[in-house]
Amino acid sequence: MTTALAETAMYRVNQLLVGKISLRNYNSQVGEVMAYVSAINKLNTLGIPARKPRV
Repeated sequence: MTTALAETAMYRVNQLLVGKISLRNYNSQVGEVMAYVSAINKLNTLGIPARKPRV
């Protein structure tokens, strides 16, 4: 069940972020894409499980 929730969340994120660059100025577009990349990276780090060090 958790996998289905994660897939649904990623689908929603992709629908919000993918292919919708709305700004006209090139420098603004670069900033917008960098914001998208930062948001996706943050979501990816939230989904990575914490590793316990080997003893």
